[in-house]
Amino acid sequence: MALKIRLTRLGDKGNAFYRVVVTEATSPRDGKFIQVLGTYDPKGKDDSAIKIDKAIAMDWLSKGATPTDTAKVLLEKIGVLEKSKKKPTKPSTPKPPKKDAKKTG
Repeated sequence: MALKIRLTRLGDKGNAFYRVVVTEATSPRDGKFIQVLGTYDPKGKDDSAIKIDKAIAMDWLSKGATPTDTAKVLLEKIGVLEKSKKKPTKPSTPKPPKKDAKKTG
C-alpha cells in the first residue's frame, strides 16, 4: 500500500480551498482518504494560509508516505521538510547549426 500526502480540492468555482490529506496512491483526488493533516487557502496571505499539523505530518512521513510536488512545497514552507537545493532544470534542446555568413556567388 503506497501512501501519498496530497491536496484535495474544496470550495466553489474560482474560490478553491484545499485539504492536505494522507491517502492511498490509487484513490482519486477527491476520493477516500486516511487522515486530514490540515488545510491550505491559496488566496490567503503569507504562511497563515497554510495550517498543517507538523507532528502528524512528520509521523506519516516517517511511515513512508511520499508528498506530491505541491504538498512538498507546502511542507517545506512550514518547516516539516528541508528545502531542496536542487532547482528543476529545463530539458536542453539542441541548438541549430550556425550558417556561414559568407555567401559565394
